[in-house]
Amino acid sequence: MKVLVVDDEPQIRRALRTSLEAHGYEVATVGTGEEGVVASADQQPDLVLLDLGLPDMDGTEVIRRVRGFSDVPVIILSVREAQSDKVAALDAGADDYVTKPFAMEELLARARAALRRAGPDEPPQPTLRYGGLEIDLARRLVTLDGEQLHVTPTEYALLEALVSNPGKLLTHQWLLRRVWGQGYGTETTYLRTYIRALRKKLGDDASSPALIVTEPGVGYRWVGESA
Repeated sequence: MKVLVVDDEPQIRRALRTSLEAHGYEVATVGTGEEGVVASADQQPDLVLLDLGLPDMDGTEVIRRVRGFSDVPVIILSVREAQSDKVAALDAGADDYVTKPFAMEELLARARAALRRAGPDEPPQPTLRYGGLEIDLARRLVTLDGEQLHVTPTEYALLEALVSNPGKLLTHQWLLRRVWGQGYGTETTYLRTYIRALRKKLGDDASSPALIVTEPGVGYRWVGESA
């Protein structure tokens, strides 16, 4: 697997190269956004690790340009902690966001998850199982411990959006537009209400979630482990 690191700090590039190569990855590094766009096209990496604060352009612009020709997974590595920065990067097309400083083991886990999601397409699974929870995608049925759950069409659409993107951080705007349509995007209170109702029906404790994790101010992530 080839990883492209786009970061203007030489010490970060060296540290990432050392750690990633030690785990079997092939690594290429560049220091500007323009170099990152060109390398993404020429080298066709399997994963891009991208800083937002680049000297020639903002990282969100790099994402938009890369998304014009590639679906390569992009993980943001940035010191920016503001929710607005995270949302902007994710809505531009990033797959995940890790705040500096970060633990290398966490980054490696995020990288593995992103690469799994980007792997070869597999035939759709008719039924997904998470412990006692079963989701029959073909028949649009949800059961818990053998009992059919009554979920509304909107709740099912929200659940389907989450389970179809396991491990991926889905922003409020993306979920609202996916489930309710392009005219939506800012109704976060509306979304929270449906997430709360869905969690209750699935038996997922918001204080210690096993299925739906809240990323405060940004969105939600499906973390259920399929059987």
